[in-house]
Amino acid sequence: MAGLADETRQGGRGPNGSARLSGASLFAGAVMMLSGPLSILIGASGIAADNLFAASQYAYRFDLTAWGWIHIIVGLALVIGGMGVVTNKSWGRGVGAAAAGISLITQFMFVPYYPLWALPMMVLDLLVIFALTRFHMDPEGGW
Repeated sequence: MAGLADETRQGGRGPNGSARLSGASLFAGAVMMLSGPLSILIGASGIAADNLFAASQYAYRFDLTAWGWIHIIVGLALVIGGMGVVTNKSWGRGVGAAAAGISLITQFMFVPYYPLWALPMMVLDLLVIFALTRFHMDPEGGW
């Protein structure tokens, strides 16, 4: 099993000729599959208790039920993108980067409501975007 983990970490081609997952992609997929359910949970708590979060006069002020649904939808997109990345699907990197970008924007807009949640999530979203959009090549010289 350790040999498989080393091969996956190094990138390249698998035994059947398919591209293997790089360490950065595996990290991004795992983080998305962690942050997605957490976003779903914070969305559910926002829907369940409308007075859980509060912000004074703010340009992006939405009803907390709306924020809850936004977080649930973004969380589902993160989970789907994370599963696509971890299973090395062709659409996984694109969907994952798009979902992390949307999550980054929504977390930025959510900072006045719950900064101790939004700021670490923004850092994770930036790391995911970097991991999924960086240039990488296989050791054999392929893309």
